[in-house]
Order: sequence, then structure tokens, then C-alpha cells
Amino acid sequence: MFRLTDFSYHGRTVFLRADLNSPVKDGRIISDARFRAVLPTIIYLLEHGAKLVIGTHQSKPYKGDYITTEEHARILSRLLGQEVEYVEDIFGKYARERIRALKPGEALMLENLRFSAEEVKYKPIEDCERTFFVRKLAPLIDYVVNDAFAAAHRSQPSLVGFARLKPMIMGFLMEREVEALTRAYGTGEKPRVYVLGGAKVDDSLRVAENVLRNRRADLILTGGLVAHVFTLAKGFHLGDANLEFMAKRGLLELVERAEGILDEFYPYIRTPVDFAIDYKGERVEIDLLSGEKSLFDEHPILDIGSRTVEKYREVLMRAKIIVANGPMGVFEREEFAVGTVGVFSAIGESPAFSIVGGGHSIASIYRHNITGISHVSTGGGAMLSFFAGEKLPVLEAFRISYEKFRRGA
Repeated sequence: MFRLTDFSYHGRTVFLRADLNSPVKDGRIISDARFRAVLPTIIYLLEHGAKLVIGTHQSKPYKGDYITTEEHARILSRLLGQEVEYVEDIFGKYARERIRALKPGEALMLENLRFSAEEVKYKPIEDCERTFFVRKLAPLIDYVVNDAFAAAHRSQPSLVGFARLKPMIMGFLMEREVEALTRAYGTGEKPRVYVLGGAKVDDSLRVAENVLRNRRADLILTGGLVAHVFTLAKGFHLGDANLEFMAKRGLLELVERAEGILDEFYPYIRTPVDFAIDYKGERVEIDLLSGEKSLFDEHPILDIGSRTVEKYREVLMRAKIIVANGPMGVFEREEFAVGTVGVFSAIGESPAFSIVGGGHSIASIYRHNITGISHVSTGGGAMLSFFAGEKLPVLEAFRISYEKFRRGA
């Protein structure tokens, strides 16, 4: 794949596809973590005289955080100490005029790319190449830099559509992500421990199947709704309140699949020995074997218990490789952050090479000032797809572009 240092950018127009999709509250962005992650790439391009066109998406249509990129441009301007012009257009006449007017070392931010209907669907490279977005912008662009690892599992025009038309280059963030994930997945170091939590149960099941079948993992620890599904698959009853919640989320349909994984890999998958519920406003922990499990009928499980945290900690401190995605419970409530903070702190203290990904995981790490983790991935879904052994469209596009343009690099 092409790297950022392979080309000269002075006076060249560069389309940078970033992923600045950020949490929003009351219409305002409340975290600049993803902006800071892509900052080294932006600074490098501007310092080397690029005319920089930045594109990002923000949320999806009809969601509360589906906003323009005007504030994204303001945040980048503040972080860079220079203006990043907000262009209220994507590929129309006004956007093309502003791109042509750029001078070396200047940058602009296009409107939310998902305001374009073409950007919402997933299509093969050939179809993405034929979109108005690509056809209108390609004549104005010399290079495409992609630093949007968090969207690498998607095949959309801004992500893959230029690959056969222009050299497509990895940004510094993309390069770090690919190197870290490749190291964790391909290593022979043991023991290799995967921690699968959060609410993306289907994705986590695919990861478990892949890493165990291909002998890429030695043990899997579960938390969050992933643990709920595997605990049910082991034959434990989690109470009416929890079954009702899982039924609404369509998770009960995944129990049979989890049973199949356990049939094949039972000794390698650990589930919690205790859980925490909200009982009359207080955290109450219930042992799965000896506790008062009838409380599960009226009180939903909100975290793993303290005994589980200690058992998981012992495993993590002996690990050589750790891959973790998703929180252990409802960490937004302080009394139910015990599991997530305890497990992530143990990962940080472990001598293992460790990767933690997923938006909620990252939020918890920063909120509780957890340190020592080797690599914090910006991509939850992309990271899960990678460890599930699936081809990521953006990485495939890098390879296609490299094969086409490498002689001119």
C-alpha cells in the first residue's frame, strides 16, 4: 500500500477522507478525540504544501446527531491554528470553485458527505467509480489520502471510488491501525486473549468463530450483551427482565449460534460468574451459582460482578496479546462502570501488547484516565470485521490502487 511519505504534495490537490464522526449533545460535538487522531496527517500534508480537501461523514439520516460539518471545520481550525474553510456543498459548482481556489498549505471542509444520497449505500468499486461524487471531483484531485479506518469496513464512493482513478494513500492513522491489528492477529505469541463486550453481539460472534477456528486466540472473555448471550447458551436463566430486553434487541435469535460455538470451543470461552443489578437504586451483585437469581426477573443486569473482574484480571495479567472491544456493562452510570474500568485497567497494567477499540470503549478509557494500553483503535465496527477475518473494502482499495499506480510513485 502507498504510504504518506511516498509522494510530493506541494501544489497538489489532495482529497483527505477522514472519519470525524463524533458524539453530539444538544447539537454540539462533545469530543475532539477523532480530530486529534487524524491531526498528524493533516499537518504533514499542509506543511508539505498540499491544497487540502477534507471530507467526512457525520451520523446517518434522521438521527439526532446528523448535523452539518460546520463545527467540524471550526474544531479543526482551532486545533491547527489556521482556518479550515467550511464549504456548504459536496461536489456541486460551489464546492468545485472553492477547491480550484485553494492555495498550497490551505484546507477546506466539504459538507457532511452523507448529505449525498450516493454516499449512503454500499456498492462495489466499479459502481462507486461511476457516481456523480467521484466523476465531479476526480478531475480536480491529484491524490487521495484515506485516514478513515473507522469506516474501512464500508464500500462507499468517498472511501473506495477514487482507487483506480488516483493514487490512494494511507494516512498516518490508517497506517498505525493496520500495523497494530495485523501484529495482534498474525502473531505467534501466547497466550492471546480476546475480550468481547458491548452490544455488537453478532459481530462479536463472528470474531469468536474466526479467531478460535484459525487458532488466533487462546481464550475469550465476555462481557456486556455478548456475555448475556453466551451465558444463556450455557444453560443459565437470566430472568424475565433480561430475556424481555434481549428479545426486543433480537438477541435471543443468536443464542443457538452461540451454543454452536460453545459446542466446538467450550473451554476457550469464559462467561461471568456474577452480575450486577440496580436494586432500589443501589448496585447489588448476584453470584450466578449461589446468588438470589430471582432478582433477575425484575431487575436488568447492568454490569459484570467484582468476582468476574478479578478472574478476568488474573487472565489478562498473564497474557502476551490482548484484543478488546466493547464495555462490560452500562459504564455511563458510575456504579456500573466497575466491570469496564476494572477490565480495561487490567489491560493497561498487563505487560501484553494490547488493542482496545469501539466508541464506548474509547469513551470509558478517556473518561477514567486509563493508561498503558498499547493501541487504542478508532474503529469499532472496522476492527471487529478485521478480526472476524473479513476483507475490508478500504484495504482492498488501497491494494488495487497500489497495483495500478506503483510505477509512477
